[in-house]
Amino acid sequence: MTPMQFLIGITPDVRMSNGQPIFGTEVLELLKRPGIAWEYMQDGSQITLAHAQRYDAICAMTTRLGPDSLPPGPHRLKLIARFGVGYDSIDVPTCSRAGLLLTIAPDGVRRPVATSALTFVLMLAQKVWFKDKLTRSGRWLEKSDHIGTGLTHRVLGALGAGNIGAEMFRLAQPLQMRAIAHDPQADPALMRSLGVELVSLDELFKQADFLAIHCPLNAQTKGLVNARLLALMKPSAYLINTARGPIVDEAALYEALVQRRIAGAGLDVFEVEPTPADNPLLQLDNVIVTPHGICFTDECMQGLAQSAFKAALDMAAGRMPPYVVNPPAQA
Repeated sequence: MTPMQFLIGITPDVRMSNGQPIFGTEVLELLKRPGIAWEYMQDGSQITLAHAQRYDAICAMTTRLGPDSLPPGPHRLKLIARFGVGYDSIDVPTCSRAGLLLTIAPDGVRRPVATSALTFVLMLAQKVWFKDKLTRSGRWLEKSDHIGTGLTHRVLGALGAGNIGAEMFRLAQPLQMRAIAHDPQADPALMRSLGVELVSLDELFKQADFLAIHCPLNAQTKGLVNARLLALMKPSAYLINTARGPIVDEAALYEALVQRRIAGAGLDVFEVEPTPADNPLLQLDNVIVTPHGICFTDECMQGLAQSAFKAALDMAAGRMPPYVVNPPAQA
């Protein structure tokens, strides 16, 4: 690397067990430009002052940046580009104080995460997890004890109807479900165009047959889905969470599931990740679980990498990248 090159650090958690990146090697061709160099960071679990002094931009997957990560001092870091849309692992005020832009990649996750939510809807509706176990254990004749739920005219609900929630409704239109959502920030015109009725929070939980969580995790949404809201759901209803685990009170969800106050759940995220092997939710037969990776497809990973790398290239060229979380940091 020559002294004048713009150096991009890529966090090592994007590499599979074989050493190859989860997004493939083709997308790395974007970074083969004059004046640009990149490398995998040796330790990317948390961004430190040493990282900030070495890199001009960091493209990060699960890396954390806390209030104490960057003590005062000179550095060259200008950008943290997330391989994803959530940024609860990055302390935004710290970025702003340090003059760092933080970008996210909504285009990369829109279709894959919306598809993942519908995957849970379909698996829960067809009781795939029960029927898989019956087949494997030779209990073929018990299939009539596990009749699924038809989707036509059922109610598909979303807690959050932005980028991903709207895409879920768009993809679900051929299923002829009734669509409802709660989101104070939703675009009413967009919701009307998708046939989505905006309802109160309580009505969402009362009416939905399949309720998918698509809101961000923040101070207002942490623990939002609590025992009171879960008690409003139909006994035949299913909860789906592909957003962030702490949005749901896990203990309250366990009680609702174990007492069959709701029919089941599809969970890609948990309060603590990785979730402990002794998490009682994992012992229930009415829950489908995945390791915060149900959306991990080639399409998703390539889209995330393209977005993050293009943000870094924009920064190198002196352009403002899209999807900046903290625009004041540019000052």
